[in-house]
Amino acid sequence: MSASSRINYRLPITFTVIHRIWPLSLAAIAITGLIVGGLLRWWHGDLLFWSTTALVSATITVIVALSVDVALSLRRGDIGLDLIAALSMSAALWFGEYFAGAIVAVMYAGGQFLESFAQGRAESGMSELLSRAPRSAVRVTASGLSEVPIAALVPGDKLLVRKGDVVPADGKVVAGHALLNEAALTGEPLPARRESGELIMSGSSNLGDAFEMIASGSASESTYAGIIRMVSQARNSKAPISRLADRFSLAFLAMTLVIAGLAAWLSGDPTRIVAVLVVATPCPLILAVPVALVAGMSKAARAGVLVKGAHVLEVLATISVVVFDKTGTLTTGEPAVVRIETDRDAEEILRLAASVDQASGHVIGQTIVEEAKRRGLRLAKPAQLAEVPGEGIEGYVDGRKVAVGGWDFIAGKTRSATRPGPKDNSTVTAYVAIDDALAGTIVMADPVRKDAVPAIADLRRLGVKRLSLATGDRAEVADAVGLALRLDQISAELEPAEKVQRVTAERSYGRVMMIGDGVNDAPALAAADVGVAVGRRNLAAAAEAADVVLLRDDLGQIGTLLQTARRSRAIALQSVACGVGLSVIAMVCASLGYLTPVQGALLQEVIDVAVIGNALRAL
Repeated sequence: MSASSRINYRLPITFTVIHRIWPLSLAAIAITGLIVGGLLRWWHGDLLFWSTTALVSATITVIVALSVDVALSLRRGDIGLDLIAALSMSAALWFGEYFAGAIVAVMYAGGQFLESFAQGRAESGMSELLSRAPRSAVRVTASGLSEVPIAALVPGDKLLVRKGDVVPADGKVVAGHALLNEAALTGEPLPARRESGELIMSGSSNLGDAFEMIASGSASESTYAGIIRMVSQARNSKAPISRLADRFSLAFLAMTLVIAGLAAWLSGDPTRIVAVLVVATPCPLILAVPVALVAGMSKAARAGVLVKGAHVLEVLATISVVVFDKTGTLTTGEPAVVRIETDRDAEEILRLAASVDQASGHVIGQTIVEEAKRRGLRLAKPAQLAEVPGEGIEGYVDGRKVAVGGWDFIAGKTRSATRPGPKDNSTVTAYVAIDDALAGTIVMADPVRKDAVPAIADLRRLGVKRLSLATGDRAEVADAVGLALRLDQISAELEPAEKVQRVTAERSYGRVMMIGDGVNDAPALAAADVGVAVGRRNLAAAAEAADVVLLRDDLGQIGTLLQTARRSRAIALQSVACGVGLSVIAMVCASLGYLTPVQGALLQEVIDVAVIGNALRAL
């Protein structure tokens, strides 16, 4: 590895480490300077020089760090409360009030550490979006098979997609047929069969036997790569959210400067400027807000909800629109037997079908087996098995010939040439033949989750005024789910980019929370004011793009999360109001000469403790 490559590799790591440890280091420097300076002055009066040096050094270090933040804020056009803290520490040093300056430095650095701690704690354990992306592909050439890096693929390459592989690039099936799980892209939980010549999308998983395909583009031009790019674009387009405390900054700064200027002018004593600025240092704002929000985040974490930052919790408190994905979010994301249609014994039909399907790895077959086990049926050992992958399976059970599969497969095994009943596009049907005669059908669907109905009711009760469904699934399936849950808007057959457009359109009704669970939801989760990742399958991409991750697969946590966010924000605002009110009273007393700078700093500490104690109620 060259020196330049080593530098390029290490610089991001170095900056990341500094970003994480600097707030803690700054707080440690400020606290150490105050303690050392105080002990030296108390221990021996002859050590006044060294005491002053410790106090001034700590304060200057914090001022320098603060000045950088202030300069960056002003460059963005933001005037934050940090400016008042910088003025108070600078004035304290100018007029020789070193203890007062050091006390303010400790409180400011402590507030910065709390905010940094909240962000770092929230980001730990996050999954990476690229965790599902294939890293290599099997290329078919005249000389045989070779595994190549995904970046080396070019249009026209013939590829072999093995069972269990993720399709590495968009393309067409060229040999045989493909049985694919496209749930990560479309949200459809049931497998899709693609015949020779049909298009397939990267990011799909091969459930069946290996097949060959021709790549129509490079991996960087694929559907999956496009989704990743959309996540990045959606994040960049999301409006930045200012800290709650900064919204009060301009008025508070103007009031502080007016009181300080009038006090010095009317009294003729310039040190009153320091006294006013010290008690005006907005530690209640700088500390109370992050403490209340971090407390709310901790409470949510104990309930199994990971919130990626205090600002996310603040926005959650103002959510009025919720957009749901369907598959894996409002539904189970897995097929389940909903009914058995037969004029014979339904459980015997299920038992025979499940006995044969024990030998099949197809998701439909496994669903039938699981349903039979759930009902406590005794499954027999099948014999003389023959399976056509993706179509059906047949064999002998207890001396009876049993075939299970799709209509084309079963029609060739029976004397019936007419499909029974109308085709329902919202369900999947497995046909069962016994001794060469159609015996019945097993109907499967993706059922609504048991916790979806109470979760929707909770959101209505909490005042969420609009609930929408945005899914890549078929319209008839989406309509059935949306109507069952009485949602306000139903949008179906959406591509990932169209989901982003749906989220953007919903903003006309208020701040939007998007809830989803898969790769196809990731761009919409990133584009929403708050994205929530939920579910067990394909969670990595959703978790990376989302602002909130439900660590337990429980929709009931959504309502609890909104309640926690609203309570935390209310306590933060209450703490701000009380803290600012007490600070204004203290500023008036300092302007009239009733408080020295050191007394003012100590009084401010008392106010801080009271305000922080109130903010901790959010726990």
